Amino acid sequence: MATYALQIAGLVLGGVGMVGTVAVTVMPQWRVSAFIGSNIVVFENLWEGLWMSCMRHANIRMQCKIYDSLLALSPDLQAARGLMCAASVLAFVAFMTAVLGMKCTRCAGDDDKVKGHILLTAGVIFIITGLVVLIPVSWVANSIIRDFYNPIVDIAQKRELGEALYIGWSTALVLMVGGALFCCVSCCHEKSSSYRYSIPSHRTTQKSYHTEKKSPSVYSKSQYV
Repeated sequence: MATYALQIAGLVLGGVGMVGTVAVTVMPQWRVSAFIGSNIVVFENLWEGLWMSCMRHANIRMQCKIYDSLLALSPDLQAARGLMCAASVLAFVAFMTAVLGMKCTRCAGDDDKVKGHILLTAGVIFIITGLVVLIPVSWVANSIIRDFYNPIVDIAQKRELGEALYIGWSTALVLMVGGALFCCVSCCHEKSSSYRYSIPSHRTTQKSYHTEKKSPSVYSKSQYV
């Protein structure tokens, strides 16, 4: 029962992580305008994402423009676009693999050992996906913080951390926790199966004992003769 609860918890966390990965990939709030110094025009917000940049006017109207070229982006955003696309695919593959290894599904049969290996594979893929999400989010955040405290960079070009970065960190944590739960479930399956095959049952032991007791030895037969 506890193993099944861990499977459900891991699947829920994996699903949340998959949705979060896709959401972070398409969100434009990776870089947001910073209101510092003379740049205090608060009725205009500039958002920069992996695919487009958006300008929001006085919280009423928003205009978005898709980037004309990939080469026009900074190196961190170029790498983040590729890594986040890869993370989205990995999250989907890990989620579907976890569904196949669940106790309530019959696609992979009823062998607990096989399902344990499937869940272990799903857990490893979830952990790798969390690391793949963590790398671009931390890279872009490092670039924003470095440029923010760089006196050479113009004030109008300085940005702050957007909501997508915070969601990305949370998503990476959720994915790795979900993967760790599936790995724990797989280890529990391995221990239970090894314990099951190493220790004979009490009924078998009693049966063998009575059989040995009833069958006379050769030496006792020779005495009667």
